[in-house]
Amino acid sequence: MASNDPDREEEAAAGDDEDTGAQIAPIVALSEVPVTTGEEEEDVLLDLKAKLYRFDKDGNQWKERGTGSVKLLKHTETGKVRLVMRQAKTLKICANHLGGPLVSVLVVPSIKIQEHAGNDKSCVWHASDFADGELKEEMFCIRFGSVENCKKFMEMIESITESLGEREKEESEDAAAAAGLLDKLSVDGSQKAKVAAVEEVAAKAEVKAEQSTKSED
Repeated sequence: MASNDPDREEEAAAGDDEDTGAQIAPIVALSEVPVTTGEEEEDVLLDLKAKLYRFDKDGNQWKERGTGSVKLLKHTETGKVRLVMRQAKTLKICANHLGGPLVSVLVVPSIKIQEHAGNDKSCVWHASDFADGELKEEMFCIRFGSVENCKKFMEMIESITESLGEREKEESEDAAAAAGLLDKLSVDGSQKAKVAAVEEVAAKAEVKAEQSTKSED
């Protein structure tokens, strides 16, 4: 039966909230598990908040892929740079231009980034994306909260691709020079072998001639 006395109801509520001091042990003991992001061996070159869109070819329209943090990460050993974007809260990868997030893309000289027509806070680019577990060519659009952040992002990408392009050119020139040197060494070695063979034949002929002279004596 419900009580009509508000004082008794308050006393009963106070009794329910009273701390008895009893210790209740958890039913299951949970141990702390280290979480790895795959970014442990990479240095952060850029970290900005943005919203990412992917162009749907079948529907011929832009579809939102997520809002979160877009990073440019440089591997401490290989020097490779990738673009990774994770959704804010869930940390799901929405872009992975190299390996496993909203997006994760390996930044290579072939990536061409440009401003989105009609919106100076956005830019677009094509890249091989691995966010869904398989490598696919995608077209992306990313929108920042300010024009300044958009320019900072574009300038960093362009600087990286230009640097990588110069490095590839130098490596190609070094490889060509090394190949030329190997060819030269190969030719020189062949000539030396021919000279050695001629000298050996001449030495044998000289020995034979000396033996022939002695026999005549």
